[in-house]
Amino acid sequence: MAETSGAMASTSDSRSASRMKTAASTLCYDNQTLLADIRKAMGTMKEIGVSLERQNKSQMVKELETEFMELLKAYEDCANLSAAIDSVGNKYRPSEQRTDFKKLIDDEMAKTKRRSLSTPQINQLLRQFKEAIWNVHNSGQPMPGEEQEDIVMTSTQSTLLNNTCPLSGKPVTELTEPVRSMDCKHIYEKSVIMQYIKSKHGQSKCPVAACPKILIADRVLCDPLLHIEIDESRSMNKQTSKPNIIEDFTEDSD
Repeated sequence: MAETSGAMASTSDSRSASRMKTAASTLCYDNQTLLADIRKAMGTMKEIGVSLERQNKSQMVKELETEFMELLKAYEDCANLSAAIDSVGNKYRPSEQRTDFKKLIDDEMAKTKRRSLSTPQINQLLRQFKEAIWNVHNSGQPMPGEEQEDIVMTSTQSTLLNNTCPLSGKPVTELTEPVRSMDCKHIYEKSVIMQYIKSKHGQSKCPVAACPKILIADRVLCDPLLHIEIDESRSMNKQTSKPNIIEDFTEDSD
């Protein structure tokens, strides 16, 4: 009888943990829609800033930059909250004591902020905003505090974690069905990575070199934010691939 009760309790705990994990994943996915909307808003603000700079409305550009930085902070907080919820969902184990989910999420938020993977991306988004404004009147010149060689290094950086699918070798911007791991954030072609996961029988280590994460099929998906980031990367690629037009003044004029 005791063994039966123990087995039932174990099954119940397992179901509770599974439901919590599913709920957390759903919340994180829904949160990606909000993050995508914020990214769209930031793109619009950058376009407005460029337009204002062309009209030499410097004060309005400064005010817009302040608003942009506030929105960027909200974006980072939202991304960290999403990561914290996902972490709690993965770690949650039922116990006899009442679970204080607020404390769990607050603790994970603190950990997430300390090891935040979004910080480089946040810095890059701010840099792209400032660069777009700067280039209106100073294209090709380094921004204040930068060296000439920094222009190529920073202006061509993408916010995507990897630029090519590690299995197909295709650029992320050319993938037919791009998907991203919720755990390591690497991006793949859906059909190729799903076949890879299936072939590894539960031991599908991320194929990106040095990444230790194990891929789980239902945690590799196309979140709403991914399409926005890929579109941004395409736009950057088009800007940096424009050929330079060089006039030939070598001929002697009569």
